[in-house]
Amino acid sequence: MFNPLDWLLGLFSLDIGIDLGTANTLVNVRNRGVVINEPSVVAIEQKSKKVLAIGSEAKEMVGRTPANIVAIRPLRDGVISDFDVTEKMLEYFISKVHDKVFMLIPRPRVVVGLPSGVTEVEKRAVYDATLNAGAREAYLIEEPMAAAIGAGLDVTSAKGSMVIDIGGGTTEVAVIALGGIVVARSVRVAGDEMDEDIINYARQKYNLLIGERTAEDAKIAAGSAYPLAEEILHPLRGRNLVSGLPEEVEISSVEIREALANSVNIIIDTVRSAVDDTPPELIADLMQDGIALAGGGALLRGLAERLSEETRMRVYVAHEPLTCVAKGAEQVLENLGLLRKVLSNTDRGSTLH
Repeated sequence: MFNPLDWLLGLFSLDIGIDLGTANTLVNVRNRGVVINEPSVVAIEQKSKKVLAIGSEAKEMVGRTPANIVAIRPLRDGVISDFDVTEKMLEYFISKVHDKVFMLIPRPRVVVGLPSGVTEVEKRAVYDATLNAGAREAYLIEEPMAAAIGAGLDVTSAKGSMVIDIGGGTTEVAVIALGGIVVARSVRVAGDEMDEDIINYARQKYNLLIGERTAEDAKIAAGSAYPLAEEILHPLRGRNLVSGLPEEVEISSVEIREALANSVNIIIDTVRSAVDDTPPELIADLMQDGIALAGGGALLRGLAERLSEETRMRVYVAHEPLTCVAKGAEQVLENLGLLRKVLSNTDRGSTLH
C-alpha cells in the first residue's frame, strides 16, 4: 500500500550501501558514489575496552602500538569475531556519512553486505547494530549477491550468471538465477591468506621476517597468477632471522607467483567445484555471458586469464571490482520493489521511524 510519508522520506533521505568486509569497509551513498573506503580495523584500550580509533587511523597503529593498546580486526575470515566492536565500527561509518550532510534530512536506509558464512545470530547482531547506529531502515544482503548486482549482472532473470568475489578473508563463488543463489561456494582463502603466503615464502627462502603491510605491498606491486609479459622486481625489507639485522632483498614476480600458487589453486578448485554443480542450462548461459570477477582479489594480475584457461569460459574483471558489493547494496534500495527478494531473511523486523 502506498504510504506518502515513506515516499517523502525516501525522496530526501540518504540511501547507503555498506560492504562490511574483512579487510576494508566501503560505504556507497545514493547519487554520490563510494564516500568511505577504510580498513576494517579498530584500535582499543585493552583494559577498559575503550575505542581509540577506527578505520585508516587505526590501521596506522597496527604493529606500532604500546602494550596497553591493541589494533584488532572485528571480522576474521568472513565471520564476526567481536560483536561489540563491529557495532561501534558500523556506527562510526554511518554517522560519519550522515553527519557530513544537513542533519535536518531523515535518517538513512541502509543495506549491509555480509559474508555468506555468517550465522543467523551474527546477522541479527549486524541488523540490530545498523538500527542502533542510526539507520531508519536496515536490510542485509549476502556479499556474492550484492557483488553480482554491483557488477551489472541481471540477477532477477531466468538467465544464469556467475560471480567470483575475492575479498580479504573469503572467496565466495555464486551462480545466480531468478533472484536466488543456485550454487554457492565459500572458502577462507583470499587476500589475507595470500599475504601470509608471501610472509612464509620470505621467511623460508630468504630468512627474512616481514610484516603484513610489506607482504600486501609486494602482492599489489608484483603479484600475479599467470606469467607476465614483463616480469617485475620488488624490494622486500625486513629483519634477517639469522643475523637479527635489517635487510633488503629483491624478489621477482616469478617468486611471488610461486608463493601465491597454493592459494590461487584453492580458489581455482572452488570455482571448478561450483561449475561442476551448476545445472546444464545455466552452464550454457555462463558460456555465452562469461563469469564476473569482483573484490580486491580480482585485481591480482593474470587471475582472470588463469581462471579462463581452467574453466574454459570467459572470465572478466568487473568495472571497479573493489566497490561492487557496496554499489550493489545501495542499488537494492533504488529498486527495492524488484530486488526485495534478494535480501537476507533477517531484515524482517521493526524499523526505526
